[in-house]
Amino acid sequence: MHILYLIFVDPFVQMVHAPDLLMQTLWDGLVGGVLYALIALGFVLIFKASGVFNFAQGIMVVFAALTLVGLHEHGVPAFVALGLTILVMLVLAFGVERLMLRPLVNQSEIILFMATFGLTYFLIGFGQLVFGGNPKVMIADDLYLPSGAIEWKGHFGFVSLQKIDIAAVVIASIMVAVLAVFFQRTRIGRALRAVADSHQAALSVGISLEQIWVIVWFAAGVVALTTGIMWGARSEVSFSLQIIALKALPVLILGGFTSIPGAIVGGLIIGIGEKLGEFYWGPLLGGGIENWLAYVIALGFLIFRPQGLFGEKIIERI
Repeated sequence: MHILYLIFVDPFVQMVHAPDLLMQTLWDGLVGGVLYALIALGFVLIFKASGVFNFAQGIMVVFAALTLVGLHEHGVPAFVALGLTILVMLVLAFGVERLMLRPLVNQSEIILFMATFGLTYFLIGFGQLVFGGNPKVMIADDLYLPSGAIEWKGHFGFVSLQKIDIAAVVIASIMVAVLAVFFQRTRIGRALRAVADSHQAALSVGISLEQIWVIVWFAAGVVALTTGIMWGARSEVSFSLQIIALKALPVLILGGFTSIPGAIVGGLIIGIGEKLGEFYWGPLLGGGIENWLAYVIALGFLIFRPQGLFGEKIIERI
């Protein structure tokens, strides 16, 4: 009975008696969730256009951030380096379309998926060759990203809000909203959905697969750059960021692989859930809950709702 009390009752008692700690935990989870959603958005964009899970999205986050920092280290002004990094992501999009996607049109999804594995290890090797393997400091001050904290006193007590976290939430929210409108309300967005349904059908009505793929991979590259800047400003820029990016997988399972709103909701569930679990249940279960809780939640969804909260249920008739 004592163990059951500690697991099921004591954490909620702590929440009631220390509401300021609860609010701080919820805020930290919200920030992490928004950034997870931003990472997942890159996966969603490419999946909607090609029907394949892009395993390389995580290393694209690292590669974009390293390019930005590396250019600045070689004397390029911060905003010029930012523009050049965006250009690099455009070149990468053209390269992926020309060298990887175009030869694999109408191939099975597993072949495209394995191709993204090859892209992942190419970017890892190329990134280490050009930028080295040591962690780097994000140029947050040169990009005029805010630093410091805001102490907010409310009804529940004091909550410390890092300014960079506030900026991350605002920037990520704006980017998600803009991309959602662009891909839901524009002709390119409709063409993207047609390509995702069938490559041959899209070609038959005059949709250019090449243009759509370049656009969507470039958009995913810009999302990766934004994610890399925000995560790098909160910690550092290193190849370990790609492990954080894989948290997008449970986010996608929760929200659905083709849903932009699903990426947002899934990211918030994972971000807030793992922070609450680590802070309140971590001491009882030995800590490290943040490393595995997201995947346990995703497993539950796979069992009971495999299409996710916003995904379409696939019904095959024989």
